[in-house]
Amino acid sequence: MSTQRDVSNFSDISKSKTEADGSFQRKASSFRNSIQSGGEFQPEKGRYHLYVSYACPWATRALIVRKLKGLEDFIGVSVVSPRMGQHGWPFASADSFPDADADPINGAEHVKDLYMKVQPDYEGRFTVPVLWDKKTGTIVNNESSEIIRMLNTGFNDELPADKAAIDLYPNGVYKSGFATSQKAYEAAVIPLFESLDRLEKMLNGKDYLVGDQLTEADVRLFVTIVRFDPVYVGHFKCNLRTIRDGYPAIHLWMRKLYWNNDAFSSTCNFEHIKTHYYWSHPHINPHRVVPVGPIPNILPL
Repeated sequence: MSTQRDVSNFSDISKSKTEADGSFQRKASSFRNSIQSGGEFQPEKGRYHLYVSYACPWATRALIVRKLKGLEDFIGVSVVSPRMGQHGWPFASADSFPDADADPINGAEHVKDLYMKVQPDYEGRFTVPVLWDKKTGTIVNNESSEIIRMLNTGFNDELPADKAAIDLYPNGVYKSGFATSQKAYEAAVIPLFESLDRLEKMLNGKDYLVGDQLTEADVRLFVTIVRFDPVYVGHFKCNLRTIRDGYPAIHLWMRKLYWNNDAFSSTCNFEHIKTHYYWSHPHINPHRVVPVGPIPNILPL
């Protein structure tokens, strides 16, 4: 299945538009339904499928929560290639990259094909994650913050007691990286590091952001922080400080989550992460050279 209509203005990230002042503003997600008992999309084992990228921090949020909640047998997963070109995110059938999957549900070649199948006149970004309903053949939701909350509570009645009891209830880097003027860049990067400074104080001597247990706040922050040194420092020019050398409390918090919890380490594929950013943004990195460092991508505890 492939899309015939030319939608490259939406699928090709190098054609993304910035605001008049050069700043980058992320567009709102388009599909905002939810999984809930008694609703159109009810919690059923095997009914739903997640389309994700290991490279995308928002998609990785959904992967982490799926694993934390023990939903692997409830919701299938397909991983796209990190090399996002003019047609957007490709499946393995279009780009056979290591650990990328073909689409077993719709036979799509690119994520955009899923959107166009559901809404042929769709005009918007073809983003991941995508939560797909196999029963009705449609997209339930493509907003990661809402998807992880559905996964957090939506299947509790179907889960073992220990998994049902798990209750999990920042992102200036893109504004910096996609800025097309010096003024817009500095207006984004300085507040970003001011936020990191505040986080450093919050995490000093703590294992979690909120209270003494893992919450959604940790999941949402982790996917940004784990990408910071391998990608954002160089690619997005977020280089006032690195996490490993400039923020000891944040660095320790990130490493404890990664090394002590399989839900974080097993969903973190640095080859996909680095390849995606450096390969898929030719307007930022025209030669698509992927840096070797940092070595290692994440330091041991």
